[in-house]
Amino acid sequence: MNWDRIEGNWKQLKGNVKQQWGKLTDDELDVIAGKREHLAGKIQELYGVTKDEADKQLSDWQKRQKDIADTNS
Repeated sequence: MNWDRIEGNWKQLKGNVKQQWGKLTDDELDVIAGKREHLAGKIQELYGVTKDEADKQLSDWQKRQKDIADTNS
């Protein structure tokens, strides 16, 4: 699943994001609105990880969303 689809389906995917990164609040998720760079920045801030680590976590999460979408197709 590419990031444009994630952004377009953000309301449906917010729950999956919250499962992965539970420190994110609903208000923060609303502000992020599916923007990858905003989400990466919040992950860095809340979890004290580097930009590279946040990007890796996002890439891993994105791949799992693709796998889930493929399974449900």
